[in-house]
Amino acid sequence: MVVQWDLQNPSDGNLVAKLPNSIYSLLHLLDKKLLVVGQNYSGIHLIDYQNKKELASLQITSSYIFDMQSFRNDLVIASGDGMVTVVDLDKWIIKKIIKGSEKSARAISINPVKGEIAIGFSDNAIRIFSSDDFELKQEIKAHQNSVFAISYSPDGNYLFSGARDAKLKTWNVKSDYSLVHEVNAHMYAINHLTFSPDRKYLATASMDKAIKVWDAKDLRLLKVIDKGRHAGHGTSVNKLLWTSFNNQLVSASDDRTISAWDLLFL
Repeated sequence: MVVQWDLQNPSDGNLVAKLPNSIYSLLHLLDKKLLVVGQNYSGIHLIDYQNKKELASLQITSSYIFDMQSFRNDLVIASGDGMVTVVDLDKWIIKKIIKGSEKSARAISINPVKGEIAIGFSDNAIRIFSSDDFELKQEIKAHQNSVFAISYSPDGNYLFSGARDAKLKTWNVKSDYSLVHEVNAHMYAINHLTFSPDRKYLATASMDKAIKVWDAKDLRLLKVIDKGRHAGHGTSVNKLLWTSFNNQLVSASDDRTISAWDLLFL
C-alpha cells in the first residue's frame, strides 16, 4: 500500500494506491504532483496521488527496485539485478540500461552542480556516472560491504555514504572523490541517510534500531534516538525523511511504525 500522511494531523492515513507486490521505493515528482512507485518484480507505476489514479506503468525488471531519483526529465532506477535503468519521464519509455555490477544497485544520488550520478552497489563500490550520457566516469572501492546509503551534500562538494559495514564516510568531490572522514557510526548496517533542510546536519538510520544525527561538516555525533533513550523503534530503521515542517524528522522501521521526531536541540 501507498499511504499519505498529514504531519499536522497524523492519526489517520489516506490510502493512495494498493499494488499486488511489496514496495521498496517511492519518488515524489513535486513539480508534476505525481508519485513513482517501485513495485518489486513488476516494475514502476506512475500515480496521480491527488486523484488516486494510476496513469502509467512500465515493466523494467523482475528484481527488487531499491531506489529511484529524477534529474531533468530522466528517471534513474537502481535494481537488485545490478542494473541501472534510465526512463524518459515524458515519453515513459526506457532510454538506457546500464549493467553496473553483478550485484545489486542499492542507492542513488544526483549532483546537478557537477553533472554526475553516484550509485552504491552491493559489491562494496560506488560508481560515478555522467548525468549527460550515463557513461561510467569513476569507480570507488568505498566500503567493506554493500553500500546501502548515499547522498551528495546540498552544495555538491561532498558525497556521503553508509554501508553494511556500519561506517559513515565523506568523499571530496572536487578532489577526485578522496576520503575526508570515516566514522564507525553504528553497530550494524546503515540503511539510509538524509540532510536537514538547513543543510547543517545529517541523520543516519540503522539496522541497530537507532537514528543518529551528525554535524555535516565534521561528522561529530550530536544526538542518538533509540528505544532506550526516546522510546524509538524496536527493529531496523530503514528510511528517513527530514521535513521542513517544524524541522521534524520522519523515520520508518521494520516494526511497521512511522515516527515523527521534533529535533528541538537543533
